[in-house]
Amino acid sequence: MTHAFTPPSGQPTLGDADLRAIAAILHEHAGIVIAPGKGSMVQSRLAKRLRALGLSDYGSYISLLTSDAGQAERKEMISALTTNVTHFFRENHHFETLRNSALPPLLARARAGGRVRIWSAGSSNGQEAYSIAMVLAEMASDFARLDIRILATDIDPVMIACGRAGTYESATVEAVPAALRRKYFEPTSDGQRVIQPVRDCVSFRELNLHDPWPMKGRFDIIFCRNVVIYFAPEAQQRLWNRLEATLNPGGWLFVGHSERVALDGASAFKTAGITTYRLPDAGQTDGGTQWH
Repeated sequence: MTHAFTPPSGQPTLGDADLRAIAAILHEHAGIVIAPGKGSMVQSRLAKRLRALGLSDYGSYISLLTSDAGQAERKEMISALTTNVTHFFRENHHFETLRNSALPPLLARARAGGRVRIWSAGSSNGQEAYSIAMVLAEMASDFARLDIRILATDIDPVMIACGRAGTYESATVEAVPAALRRKYFEPTSDGQRVIQPVRDCVSFRELNLHDPWPMKGRFDIIFCRNVVIYFAPEAQQRLWNRLEATLNPGGWLFVGHSERVALDGASAFKTAGITTYRLPDAGQTDGGTQWH
């Protein structure tokens, strides 16, 4: 038996076969799983794409997605179906660990002439990356002169553009402690903008974590939070393995509150706090990368 999702009058109907096809495309290209019962969500989010393209049914839309000319629209579909929930200093215990344990030895290395690289993977609109940058700025007034860079990546080009602009609604910035708001934001006509020195230490790049990664060097700290919960189990494990291989010895990995890394014999990660993991520090290397 098939179950169509009944749309408002005048909108195309998403049938079970259409939903399965779209779910398969999303899984193939982004490793993301559409949970059962999400048909109405898929339909509501993709209806505007059909309107923008002038398509009258989901069969035509799926044909476009699977065609040679469908690459750009596949990106639009992934953007529409991914959830961007974030706020400044989300899961504050991670930033306490960053401040008290992870950053102090890295700052010492940077002041001795070394480089430090931090990755916010699945950064959404940049609030996570700028939270990291504000912690860094509070700890090191000379941060702009040190070779410390934060890479912020997301699959959604709209989110990357937002992060790069660094401008947020005033209500969004209320999550930032008042002292930091006064120090690291400036008012604009449409909200609050992160000040230039903090924006300068964050580089935003579009990146699908399911694809090959262009970064050649390793990172000292990776935040990958509330990302793998949307992945199939095999894609989750593959990502953990890739992140482990991308960290320097002694490197830190911060994951989301409902995520866990399997600490089996194949993994070198050790628990280092609440949803926090660390690699053994065996001959720390200098964190070189070619992305900046």
